[in-house]
Amino acid sequence: MRLPYFCALYLAVVLPGFAQTAANAGSGLPTDPREIFAAAAPFYDFTSPELKPWHLKATYQLYDEQGKPSEQGTYEYWWASPQVYRSTWTRSSATHTEWHTADGNYAHKETGEQLGYFEDKLRSDFVSPLPTATTLALDKYRLDIKTLSLGKVKVPCITITPLMTQLGKIQPAPFGTFCFDQQLPVLRFAYDFGSAITEFNHIVKVQNRYLAREILVNYLINSGERKLLSALVDTIDSLSPSDPAFTPPPDATVINHNKLRIGSSVMAGMLIKKQTPIYPLGAKYAGISGTVVLQGTIGENGKIHDLHVILSPSPLLSDSAVEAVSQWEYKPYLLNGEPVEVETTVNVIYTLGY
Repeated sequence: MRLPYFCALYLAVVLPGFAQTAANAGSGLPTDPREIFAAAAPFYDFTSPELKPWHLKATYQLYDEQGKPSEQGTYEYWWASPQVYRSTWTRSSATHTEWHTADGNYAHKETGEQLGYFEDKLRSDFVSPLPTATTLALDKYRLDIKTLSLGKVKVPCITITPLMTQLGKIQPAPFGTFCFDQQLPVLRFAYDFGSAITEFNHIVKVQNRYLAREILVNYLINSGERKLLSALVDTIDSLSPSDPAFTPPPDATVINHNKLRIGSSVMAGMLIKKQTPIYPLGAKYAGISGTVVLQGTIGENGKIHDLHVILSPSPLLSDSAVEAVSQWEYKPYLLNGEPVEVETTVNVIYTLGY
């Protein structure tokens, strides 16, 4: 497995009076993994009410199953306050906008096909790439730190392992790995699902927060790497809190809460019925193994639907995973005591010789 080349940390000013240099960011990192996350958290808090309203526009490129460029799109993010912000994705075959308004409502408007997983994840990659405090809860997650060599540079990397109960048994399963700069609490890359790696490059400071101007997402497979998405920030600027961009149009769909996205580790602990996938003989004979990552919606009745493949080593494994997981059932997820639909991911691991 090839690790990405670790380039020198780049910190720059974005706008005079709007962004700051890193001269007072401090140097050296703690040795305890939780202390590293605690040191980094203030520099990735883009929800603080002390921030001034701001806007980001980025261009992104999607890639097909062969790693060749497919569609190109734009992503924009507007922020006025912790309650008022907006995200918009635009490309030729899809548009998607989400508004969060001061009254606590959530509105959305979309046309065309559904956004891809890593396309949808652009917002969190830009403004909230670190795990939350809930994720780091002492009694539910184990944090391990190790040093990885990236090029000629050694960097601290933290692996988070949820200790979850699945069908009555404790099942340790990797949540993700986060690697930081040697001296500053700056996130440089992160693993998703153990096989998708996100690189955060050309780091700038926006209102004393760290933001990557370039994001690269690659899929690590036996034959090397395959590109999934690349994004480059075009502009970062200030705006007025009364900007019309924050107001949903009359034809937007308004609901009283955003669709919940719950991590796979949490929902795995709520699994009550599981159908074991059949390892396709064709994949075995071809020596194909790895993890199929699915995304789907768990309904109010606990049944899963709208499954689609995010990552897969081979279509031979994809069909088997979808067929099995479509039969799984969960305890309904409760919000304020009422069952609600949630969106989640499921990892199906195929291991030769198992």
